[in-house]
Amino acid sequence: MKLTVTVKAGAKQERIERLDETHYRVWVKAPPLEGRANEAVVEALSDYFDKPKSFFEILSGHHSKNKIISVSLPAGK
Repeated sequence: MKLTVTVKAGAKQERIERLDETHYRVWVKAPPLEGRANEAVVEALSDYFDKPKSFFEILSGHHSKNKIISVSLPAGK
């Protein structure tokens, strides 16, 4: 499954808003420096979906607020 995520880095509090089946807004406290916001987004989605962080991979948008994130099961499952 692929998710389209709009990230608001440097927010005062972390939260996730579901817009529809595959579109989300994610607010993270981490600044958009040195990949810290990307890591925070993966961690927030991991908590939201109650899945390990290894299930999430940023496919595109590493340097953008708009990201495509793949959510998958590990091989063999």
